[in-house]
Amino acid sequence: MKRLVIEQEALKSNIAAVKERAGSACIYALLTGDGFGAGIVELAQLLRQEGVGRFAVSEPGEAKILRKAGLVEEEILMLRCTTNREELEELLDLNVVCTVGSADTGMALNAVAEARSTIAEAHIQIDTGMGFGGFLSSEPERILSAYRSLPNVALSGVYTQLHAAKPGGGDAQGQLEEFRQVVQAIHAAGFETGTVHAAGSFALMHWEQAVLDGVRVGSALLGRCRRVRGDGLLRVGHGEVEIEETRWLPKGHTVGNEALVTLKKPTRVAVLPVGYQNGFTVGRSRDAGLWAALRRWWGAKRVCVRINGQRARVIGRVGAIETIVDVTDLKCAAGDVAVFDIDPVYAKGFVREYR
Repeated sequence: MKRLVIEQEALKSNIAAVKERAGSACIYALLTGDGFGAGIVELAQLLRQEGVGRFAVSEPGEAKILRKAGLVEEEILMLRCTTNREELEELLDLNVVCTVGSADTGMALNAVAEARSTIAEAHIQIDTGMGFGGFLSSEPERILSAYRSLPNVALSGVYTQLHAAKPGGGDAQGQLEEFRQVVQAIHAAGFETGTVHAAGSFALMHWEQAVLDGVRVGSALLGRCRRVRGDGLLRVGHGEVEIEETRWLPKGHTVGNEALVTLKKPTRVAVLPVGYQNGFTVGRSRDAGLWAALRRWWGAKRVCVRINGQRARVIGRVGAIETIVDVTDLKCAAGDVAVFDIDPVYAKGFVREYR
């Protein structure tokens, strides 16, 4: 059996680190992608126990899962605009805070709320350069029109999505300034903005200026955001599988599939029933260039698992459904457990277990 283990104490430690960074700002825990692979319900319940009661999702179905699990009082923010009437009806049924990022999405939400003789709650989304959605920051009048012309929508927040790649936030300074100007324009027109939020995981952990009234945190909860020393986060999530078999292979025998490795000496190997189709060694690195390629190549040569507390190096490339490791100097047998790092968001075919 393949097990994906989520370490509860590490999760709690990360939540504490996030709280410390956020200070007085409210925290929206991002639960998209089944809670980044950690399980949307299990993660939300643990977050609630640790005092985090605001969640953000990207699909009505995610909000429905949370409500059905008993999370009925918590605020849920939908981080995606939609004009689909069925989706909007469901979001209102679930008491979800919607997103308005254009005149069309605002009118669609207002029309559904008006037909139901109710008031829908929403946050305004501002596009400061990412391009995924939202009112353009350069068109303040369109933004203000949402405050003036949507009588059945209560606007309780405004947010943007920052692209911050450098720890100091210098590459996102212009985006944040654009956003601040939009917020000032809304105030100058006599409207309240409600909760103002811009920081995601990376900006929260490494750029204090981006921490406004609220922050949105996803990958930092699992310690799998882009990291620097001293951020206080612990990596959450590891895999466990049992060794299929061990066998001796002679000197000169080849191992692998795409790029064969020729053994330089008789080698005892263990076959593990896990591969890249299960998410083993799959990562979210998007770096480009020669040095990035060299780092990935060098990292692939050093992939290891742990068997009975001992390190065993992967031989050759990780296969689609199986992986071979060198256990020549290890005491192990079929049925022993191999432990390895795996990002929960990419893990497939595992039974998830909180410990």
